[in-house]
Amino acid sequence: MSTRLPFPPRSPRGPDRGDRGSVTLEMVILFPAVLLMSFGLIQGALWYHARTVAMAAAEEALDAARAQHGTEAAGQAVARSFLGRAGDNLRDARVVVHRVAATVTVTVTGTSVSVLPGVPGAAVSQTVSGPVERFTTAGGA
Repeated sequence: MSTRLPFPPRSPRGPDRGDRGSVTLEMVILFPAVLLMSFGLIQGALWYHARTVAMAAAEEALDAARAQHGTEAAGQAVARSFLGRAGDNLRDARVVVHRVAATVTVTVTGTSVSVLPGVPGAAVSQTVSGPVERFTTAGGA
């Protein structure tokens, strides 16, 4: 009666060397994928931040332009000032303020910063609008 071992016997010359270099090969394959995912996450965060900066600039411009004696030029100046303080988060920024009798619309566009040289950033556009402030007398006139 022979007893069978649950695992193969070990070679007298040492452990099996059949998988030598497999970790290096795995790293060669996996590292670029992990690096690409990391850069993708960073690029997405930069785009989201640029979008938030554009929205904040548009809201600042809206507040200035919709005041009772506000103007389109005042809204653009406030947005430009905000973008200057925000740094280089939104490149090639353009601010368009349109004020009519009852409403003001502000659009801020630009591109986000890119992590990879030679690759352009993603386009960003934010638009806000609101009513022009009006003060009336208590009689409703």
